[in-house]
Amino acid sequence: MKDARRIPPVVRWIDDRFPIIAFYDKHLGRYYAPKNFDVWYIFGSLLLTVLAIQLITGIFLVMHYKPDASRAFASVEYIMRDVPWGWLVRYMHSTGASAFFICIYLHMFRALLYGSYRKPRELVWLFGCMILLVLMAEAFMGYLLPWGQMSYWGAQVIINLFTAIPFVGPDLALLIRGDYVVGDATLNRFFSLHVVAIPLALIGLVTAHILALHEVGSNNPDGIEIKDKTDADGVPLDGIPFQPYYTVHDIFWVMVFLTLYSAVVFLAPEGGGYLLEYNNFIPADPLKTPLHIAPVWYFTPFYSMLRATTDVMVNVLCAIAGVAGLMTIVFRSLTPRARLLVVAGVLIVVGLLKAVDAKFVGVVVMGGAVVLLCFLPWLDRSPVRSIRYRPGWHKALYGGFVVSFLVLGYLGTRPPTQWGTYVSQVLTIVYFSFLLLMPLWTPRGSFKPLPSRVRYQAH
Repeated sequence: MKDARRIPPVVRWIDDRFPIIAFYDKHLGRYYAPKNFDVWYIFGSLLLTVLAIQLITGIFLVMHYKPDASRAFASVEYIMRDVPWGWLVRYMHSTGASAFFICIYLHMFRALLYGSYRKPRELVWLFGCMILLVLMAEAFMGYLLPWGQMSYWGAQVIINLFTAIPFVGPDLALLIRGDYVVGDATLNRFFSLHVVAIPLALIGLVTAHILALHEVGSNNPDGIEIKDKTDADGVPLDGIPFQPYYTVHDIFWVMVFLTLYSAVVFLAPEGGGYLLEYNNFIPADPLKTPLHIAPVWYFTPFYSMLRATTDVMVNVLCAIAGVAGLMTIVFRSLTPRARLLVVAGVLIVVGLLKAVDAKFVGVVVMGGAVVLLCFLPWLDRSPVRSIRYRPGWHKALYGGFVVSFLVLGYLGTRPPTQWGTYVSQVLTIVYFSFLLLMPLWTPRGSFKPLPSRVRYQAH
């Protein structure tokens, strides 16, 4: 009980007016996490660490940055060369952006492996997906601020994609740019959003994500609810307090992460051109287009999907829609009315695909690749959560999904070629097939029986 503790008078005085002890109990001291967490569960703490790094370094960068098209590049050079330790702050911020995406991709992959998006954690997953979308917007707008060649032309390419949206596309692109070309108005808009609006949204979503998680409790590698088995005091038999056990555990891994992060910052801040492109050390020139324009590596899987969506790809998508409709009619016991609805749906999809430009279909595919992840809690029909208890061929499908994502990411960094386009088209279909066909393949196979208690071995 709170009264039984040795609480300093100052803390008790504050607690009577602001419930810090209750907050500590709910989220640390008496928040019981499964005792069988493995190394995949460190990335939440690493993401909070990177978020703190980005906010702190961003504040110091804003002190010297000039959001002016004629002075932005020079202000970055001033930070790098003349501001004391400015080069370190800038490299910490640029490296932190990549670290953010490495951690969030691995964090989401862990959720995919162990089914952490399943009931009752749907809202936790949705908040996480919104964090990913907001983080992408934050990174894209920050990418423009150095006002180098890749910043300028990358923003030009991405903003022009909005013109492919029927009816409202040109006006929407004009609204985003603030002018008829990417220029000073665009830079000012992106600066204000990158520095003020989006960080506030990001902090709010992170807070909601953590609160929602602590309300329903954490998942674990076995996918078993530890709240189902408790002692007389309601404490989970397979749970341990987050503080001090997992705080110490996570602090150790944060130290490991900071060691690797520091090695990149001090020894390879450009990351071979993947973290900071060489063309971005050249001032933006609207009259000189780089030979190869590509976004930063963490956008390249989706950029590959965009480039892969050609007229031929649209025809393939139409054929896939037709085959899917035919299989639904043949292999499902449907009423005549339902069959007519399936045929009508296929005709509508094919008609829409043929009516719009392939560029717009590419934008939909690129955006849909992220948005579709939000529906995982309802697409996955497996009777078990964790990959540990699923059939072996399920693991092969998960492996194929990961390989397709990584290869798409690599191809997005390379100049387009005919064979690269073919491979990207195949892997784009693999990516979407894995997700869209989940209701069909996730319930099938021979599943291993779940243990009554979580499996745990002391280290």
